[in-house]
Parts: sequence; C-alpha cells; structure tokens
Amino acid sequence: MRKREQTDGQRSIAHRQAPIAPDPRPLPTDHSPMTAATQAALRHAPTLAYVGMGAGILALGFSALFVRWASAPGPVTGFYRMAIASLVLVPLAVLRDGDPRRWHRAGLKAAALGGASLSFDLALWNTAVLNTSAANATLLANTAPLWVAVAARILLKERLRPSFWVGLLLVLSGAAAVLGADFLTDFHLGVGDLMAIGAGVFYAGYYLATQSGRRHLGSLAYVASAGTASTLVLLVLVGLLGLPLTGYPTQTWGAFVALGLVTQVLGYVAVGYALGHLRASLVAPTMVGQPVMTALLAIPLLGERLTAVQWIGGAAVLAGIVLVHRSNRAAAEV
Repeated sequence: MRKREQTDGQRSIAHRQAPIAPDPRPLPTDHSPMTAATQAALRHAPTLAYVGMGAGILALGFSALFVRWASAPGPVTGFYRMAIASLVLVPLAVLRDGDPRRWHRAGLKAAALGGASLSFDLALWNTAVLNTSAANATLLANTAPLWVAVAARILLKERLRPSFWVGLLLVLSGAAAVLGADFLTDFHLGVGDLMAIGAGVFYAGYYLATQSGRRHLGSLAYVASAGTASTLVLLVLVGLLGLPLTGYPTQTWGAFVALGLVTQVLGYVAVGYALGHLRASLVAPTMVGQPVMTALLAIPLLGERLTAVQWIGGAAVLAGIVLVHRSNRAAAEV
C-alpha cells in the first residue's frame, strides 16, 4: 500500500505505488449564486468522495495481483506500468499546465530525483511480489511513512512525537513477526519481504522529493514529470540487467496495461478526488487498508493463505503506520 498523503503545499501522496493523481478540483466555494446543478453537486460530493476512496483502495489493492499475473521481471513490469501511465498523464499535464519547457526548474529537478527513487521502489517491490505473498509485499512496502519520519529526524533534526515511537515499535514488532514466519517457512519468502521493506525506503525518497517538487509544480505536472523520469531510469535498468522487453504472452501484456491504467492512473485519480473533498486525516489512515484489500483479494484469486502470526504481525504494522501518519500530521500542524 503502498499510499502516503500531503495537503495543499504538501499534497498527500496516498499509496505505496508511485502516486499519480491530478490536482483534485474542489467544488465551488465562492459566494456567487449557485445553480441547481452546483447545489446538487455540493450535496453529493461527500458520497462521490467516499466512492472515489473505495474505488482507489480497490484499484490499488489489485496492484500486487497484476504484478503476479504479469510474472515478468520486476524492472520490466515497472517500466511498462510507468510508460503506459505516462502516455496518458503527460498530454493531460501539457494541456493543463502548458509547455513543459516553462515549468519551474527546481520542480523538474525534484521530479527527476523522485522519479529515480520511484524506479528502484517499483523494481524492488515488483520483484518482492514474485518472491513472497502479495499481502506481505504490499504491507511491508507501506512502511514508507516510517522511513520519511526517520529521515526527517536524521537529516532535518525534526523532533518526533511520542506517538511516533509507539508506532515505530508496533511496525518493527509486526514486521519482525512477518519476516520471522516467512524465513522459517522458506528463505525466498524472507528475501522477498526484505525487498518489500527496501521498496518502502525508496518510496520514502519519492515522498520527500515530492514534498520539494510540489512547491514549484502542480500535482499533475509533477507526477507526469516524475513518471517520465521513472520510465527512463527503469528503461536503463532493464538494459543494464539484460532483461527482455518483448516476447511475453498475452496475459502479461494485459497485466502491464492494467497496472498502467487501473492502478497507476485510475487508482490515484480516485484517491486524489477523495483528497479534494474529504479530510486528509480521514483518507490517510483509511488508505492503510490497501494491504488488507490485497490480502483479501489474494485468497480467492491467488490462493494465498496467511498464518495467524502473519495476521497478528500485519495488524501491528497497520496500527503502527496509522500512528506514524497521525504523528506526522500533528507535528505539521504545530
């Protein structure tokens, strides 16, 4: 789940997966006379926002399943996911924000850095999904908010609230339970779990770059730029590793398209819409439910079963992430 949020100057990034969401357009709030259509839109906005949040969680929950069905090398899957999404988002960004050559250079530099971090996040996470359970890979990659807070403490000397340390303890305890259970069952499962944690660390890098880049670029311009940079870095990575870009079966190509359009575009657009109409403090903890959605979908669709220890450990990780989210938000409001 991979989800993560900012508001306004720090627009929320909701997911574990490289968040691509255009600026949510709030409904009119001026004092001009409203038409009946506008009044109806205002009345139904909360309902539509909740629908958007649910649709976003569902689309993101399918992400690990699409990766498993693609069954292609992690960097290759990441490349096609970002390339397909960029084909949709870049033209929209140009239509909305004009000639990219006029976009703020500092924002573009941050987007390039964020895109590079996102590339390694996707390469690791996609590989993790093929080596451990879809639920574990999604759960452990969603620890990104934890690594963001740690980086802020080390690099920016920010003070962390007591609730953060409680959340950290829960995350580490839960992750240890999940990792321990997997290593005892199969060494490869444990390696996949470690890759997912590594993906979360790189996603934290994307998150931090986005905080900087969004000060200079609109959300759509930023994610289009970062997505393009990520596509290029993944293409280089695929070349360096000597991985094939062609010769895959029809099911794999279908999964690539689903990742690009359903997860990367539809999923984050839906979450972005929800963020435009609901409190981020509501959306952020709710989006932590993405790993739960993945776990539930994986039972009938992938035939995966989690042990009692993994369920307990997963619950501890989720609770810890919620505490970290609240700690970060409370600190930002001080």
